[in-house]
Amino acid sequence: MSELQRLWNGWRNEYVTSAGAAGGVGADDATSGRGSVFTRILRSGMSDEQAYIVFRGAEVFAILNAFPYAVGHVLVLPYREVSELELLTPIESAELWQAVSCAVQAIKTAYRPEGLNVGINLGKPAGGSVSQHLHVHVLPRWSGDVNFMEAIANTRTLPETLLVTAEKIREAWPSAGSPGPGPAAVA
Repeated sequence: MSELQRLWNGWRNEYVTSAGAAGGVGADDATSGRGSVFTRILRSGMSDEQAYIVFRGAEVFAILNAFPYAVGHVLVLPYREVSELELLTPIESAELWQAVSCAVQAIKTAYRPEGLNVGINLGKPAGGSVSQHLHVHVLPRWSGDVNFMEAIANTRTLPETLLVTAEKIREAWPSAGSPGPGPAAVA
């Protein structure tokens, strides 16, 4: 029998120890009144650079997934905390899909992927880990991008930091169609 190998990724400790806990980083905290992790980030007073927010519009914003499936994994969501597509106002909906298109363009420019995944998980049974705050996943894909580490060790390897990824996505974000800066914080 072979010896168990370990890959050190201590930076995930905060997430692992707080996921699901009241107020934890990964908590879907609909009942506390504090809001989703996204709402708490917006209220935190952190700069966009600290929070990895790559775009702000009038009604929606885009933020890097803190625990990405792939480098360049962006989440596009409304400032207003809603759980279902049909709860978006027509203005929010239009801006959301425009921002998703811009995220696709930015990822294509920054990473030149072979393909992309764009999707929404509505509700916990669908995989929604922050189900009370609708968000659209946009991430690059390449043939063979799932390697032996993920298949055998259930571990993803990511070749760059979120800081570098955020800089690349911000630089590649199309200026045409960008509605402009949105609120710095959510009440």
